[in-house]
Amino acid sequence: MGENKLKELQNARKQEQEEVQDSTQEMEQEVVEEVIWLERFSEGGRRPMKVRMRSQMAVEEIMIRRGKLADDTEHKDIWITRDMNLEEREK
Repeated sequence: MGENKLKELQNARKQEQEEVQDSTQEMEQEVVEEVIWLERFSEGGRRPMKVRMRSQMAVEEIMIRRGKLADDTEHKDIWITRDMNLEEREK
């Protein structure tokens, strides 16, 4: 991989992290603990991510407000689901 391509990927990852942080600025405290992208970066593409939150209260608030995304045409392709453990998945 060329040096320019590597820098582009690093810049894109940094931009994605900033966008995630910007989207959480509405809350008073820092709520995002970790962001994990689940697919490789492709220019112009979108990829799923797993976001680990610092508190259960923040998760519950987000889960309550996620229905508003369906009404927002700009964010219609964003889906939020709760991560389940193995026992919950088997039910």
